[in-house]
Amino acid sequence: MKQVAIILSGCGVFDGAEIHESVLTMLHLERLGARYQCFAPNVQQHHVINHLTGEEQDEQRNVLVEAARIARGEVADLATLDPSEFDALILPGGFGVAKNLSDFAFKGAQSSILATVKEQCQAFHQQSKPIAYLCIAPALIGHIHAKGTLATIGNDEATAQAVEALGASHINCGVSDIVVDDTHKVISTPAYMLAGSISEASAGIEKAVQKLIELA
Repeated sequence: MKQVAIILSGCGVFDGAEIHESVLTMLHLERLGARYQCFAPNVQQHHVINHLTGEEQDEQRNVLVEAARIARGEVADLATLDPSEFDALILPGGFGVAKNLSDFAFKGAQSSILATVKEQCQAFHQQSKPIAYLCIAPALIGHIHAKGTLATIGNDEATAQAVEALGASHINCGVSDIVVDDTHKVISTPAYMLAGSISEASAGIEKAVQKLIELA
């Protein structure tokens, strides 16, 4: 039975992990007979968005505490993740990836990434374990993997240019498909960068999870 680590970036598409993508990831892993454990960094969110109005709220929330909402409390501090105990890693999208795990949402090609995220992802890579990045999460690939590693965020030209400026090699991709870098064992899919429905997001995520387990 494959053991898969999931890195969440909070809870909610506009300021944390995309909930549909996170749950679909868990569902497809379970359907393939894999076990998973969720992790999140114990840091404050960049900001808090009211998902009903889209307005920023004058409050603070913790990424780990918020991620527990999706994981039903079964989530651990990312700093405690031991890659040797897992066969693969997957990062759902949501603006939390670009606001909490990195500052890509604000700085694009000049962005930086949370040190703990970089260290843990690189540890999986160094152990030749596959990593899947969903939605906007492929924006982290250039920070983590070798220059030229294949990646996709779909077909948004400006975002793709920023991804390439960070060192990844972007390939346009449809919502139901995936891009696989076999050399580096890196998988990516657009998910809600393109999806207009939960079923569209599910199609690409299912393929990404299947490939992740295949490579594990």
